[in-house]
Amino acid sequence: MSDELSILRAELRRTRRYLVALSCLFVAATVTAFRASNAPTRFKEIDVERINVREPDGKLRMIIANRAMSSGPIARGRPFGYPGGNRPGIIFFNDEETENGGLSFDGKRENGLTNAGAQLSFDQYEQDQVLYLTYEEENGQRTMGLNVVDRPDTSGGRRPGPIGFAPRVFVGRDAARSAVLRLSDPFGRPRIRISVDSTGSGKIEFLDGRGRVVQQLPATPDSTNRKAP
Repeated sequence: MSDELSILRAELRRTRRYLVALSCLFVAATVTAFRASNAPTRFKEIDVERINVREPDGKLRMIIANRAMSSGPIARGRPFGYPGGNRPGIIFFNDEETENGGLSFDGKRENGLTNAGAQLSFDQYEQDQVLYLTYEEENGQRTMGLNVVDRPDTSGGRRPGPIGFAPRVFVGRDAARSAVLRLSDPFGRPRIRISVDSTGSGKIEFLDGRGRVVQQLPATPDSTNRKAP
């Protein structure tokens, strides 16, 4: 009888050790699986047509898309205005899931003629773009530069239709190959223009509300006799 008890106790000890080892393996596997489920997925290369970056609550923060999969305007999570399918690039969204800028670009040659452009823009709240960097080319005529514009203080830039704005600052290069700094009044009328043309000649021009030069440096023969209205 004592031999049988000894054998039974030995079997119980082995079973206990086996269960402890099995439990440790289960815990280790669970922790490993949990860590793996929260670890970022790594790719060496990925081909996609569209990526939606969202907050934990599902709100859009960014859309990266080709032309066909690009979105139209979105305000507070709802599309409005024109449909998508024409804005390849990246669109940014604010905390309210309203579009507030982006990066777009295109370029092609047809029948020997080029047409290309790119724009990085940032929007005023509840309005359209107020700061943007642009490049435009059409049939060899190129302009590029930084633009600052005024928009109305009231909401309204997030609905279809024309949106009022006034260009205030342009720093860049115009189609005539001149480096230009143009400063405009609150109505968008240029008042100071500083330029260096394609030959290297520079000048500063002061303009009236009708766009007429009233003073220039270096002075032209008749500019010294003009007065601003």
